[in-house]
Amino acid sequence: MMSRLTRWWHANCPTRESLEQSRVLAPVAHRVLEPSLWRFTRRSVPRGVALGLFVGIFLLIPGVQIAGAALLALPFRANIPVAAAMTFLSNPATTPLILMVSVWLGNWMLGRSADATGFMALVDGHATVSQWTTWLLSEAAPAMLLGLFLISLASAVIGYVIADWFWRRRMGRKWQARKLRIGKVHQSGALEKAAGV
Repeated sequence: MMSRLTRWWHANCPTRESLEQSRVLAPVAHRVLEPSLWRFTRRSVPRGVALGLFVGIFLLIPGVQIAGAALLALPFRANIPVAAAMTFLSNPATTPLILMVSVWLGNWMLGRSADATGFMALVDGHATVSQWTTWLLSEAAPAMLLGLFLISLASAVIGYVIADWFWRRRMGRKWQARKLRIGKVHQSGALEKAAGV
């Protein structure tokens, strides 16, 4: 399982070189490529997870998600590769479900009865700007946007907590293993001294 996840990570995660060549990031490439934003640390990884989930779910526009996560990683000091990778959780397989749940949640919060099928018809039919404008002025848009915001915010908080817990647990295990190794070295040194005396 881990090797498959690692292969997927290396195949899909943007590299510093690919971001260097991005036209969208060209004006801020020097800031995005700062080495501290590419290190895996206790603080930057959970921030990257939360940021990637928030941007990936709220924006739902392929390509813009990765650029948005990379740009927002700057002020939040989040890990850029993790933030970019987390945007892949909203993909063609999960987007319809996310949209349906967001419209339902928005309807419930606003007391409306909007439908997500109009949005999907616009996406599938490659709608014009005027058709999108008409949809934005309908009652479905506020319900969906509120639902997307709430889902992305909840996902970001849950992702941050899980990533932080996982990171602390992993570091705790490494420290325990290190203490055990050091204890064995000290114990064998004490035994050698006792045997030599």
